[in-house]
Amino acid sequence: MPAEYATFGLTPAIRAGGLLSGGDHQVHRDFVDFVVDGRPLLFRLSDLDAVSPLASDIPPAIFTAQVRSLLLETEAPLPSGRYIVYGCPDCEDLACGAVTAAIERDGEDYIWRDFAWQTGEHVDLERDGYHGLGPFRFRGADYRTALAALPAGRVPGARRRVLLIGARVALLARLAAALRTIGVGADITAAADGVPADELRGYGAVVFGRSAGPAERDAVRAAFAAAGVDVPCVDARAPIVPLLVARTEQALDSSPPERRRLTALVSSAPAEAGADAGAEVEVTSSCRVRLTAYRVGRLARTHTHEVFDGVLEPGRHRIPLDPRTVRGESYLVARTPGAVLTTAVRRPGRPEPGVRGAAGEG
Repeated sequence: MPAEYATFGLTPAIRAGGLLSGGDHQVHRDFVDFVVDGRPLLFRLSDLDAVSPLASDIPPAIFTAQVRSLLLETEAPLPSGRYIVYGCPDCEDLACGAVTAAIERDGEDYIWRDFAWQTGEHVDLERDGYHGLGPFRFRGADYRTALAALPAGRVPGARRRVLLIGARVALLARLAAALRTIGVGADITAAADGVPADELRGYGAVVFGRSAGPAERDAVRAAFAAAGVDVPCVDARAPIVPLLVARTEQALDSSPPERRRLTALVSSAPAEAGADAGAEVEVTSSCRVRLTAYRVGRLARTHTHEVFDGVLEPGRHRIPLDPRTVRGESYLVARTPGAVLTTAVRRPGRPEPGVRGAAGEG
């Protein structure tokens, strides 16, 4: 008797890039994730930093070949009819490890089964299999329609360029260099006047430098609105480049909110002596979370503290903060393998702007 049908879909996703402690960096990747029964398949793999083969930065011919492969129009790339479902976000080497599955046809249906972690040509399912994951049977018409709808070489929602606005460019230049390091294009200009609409549509976010006043900001928003683009805006008042990179990554995340793994980050510092400082993090599936605190000290120097690094189960979690790490002007950045959120450490009477939509808080 055939297995019960699962629904199949696709959704835009990112592997959030960023500047990490110790001088390391993580490259930004846009890709299409697989949605099984309404939930991204990647979320069923708790601590995996990986992307699907349907990434925006691969050549169109290779992207099309990956789609044809998933449709079983070409030979399987691995023995026993196995296909790479998720691979290393930094390279295409199977030796780094990949999630693979056997994909086969049963009449009009497509079946994904025997998921495993694979590092070589062959796999030991008993030792490296994801027991309890699948098999999934998809209706052929829905499966083919979802994959065939992908434009050749293009990931829906992927816009990997950022426009930086400001007359004083010292901080913006450092930010642009950092964004380019992680694979996000960045251009600096004093205003958006005269920029062709087609060019504006290529930007996924706008960053306003500290020198950009209300009139300049309104003019930029109007230019994007005239181009038909609802672009998120980031305020670069805090002179902390890793924080601004994280805020930009947050703005570039075009995945539907209901399909995000990291959904909330709220922080507070003690309002009086003896009160507890803490952060609340909410995740929708088991995953690794890293929490970093940034503080602007004397002489505008940045102080970085790694607050937490561990796997959290679905739900809302409170993480205690050392008051010494969040005194003064302080911020938090929470990261999972595929998402990033930022927040200022709130104090009474001190709201801090961060990421905004075209017409308000984002």
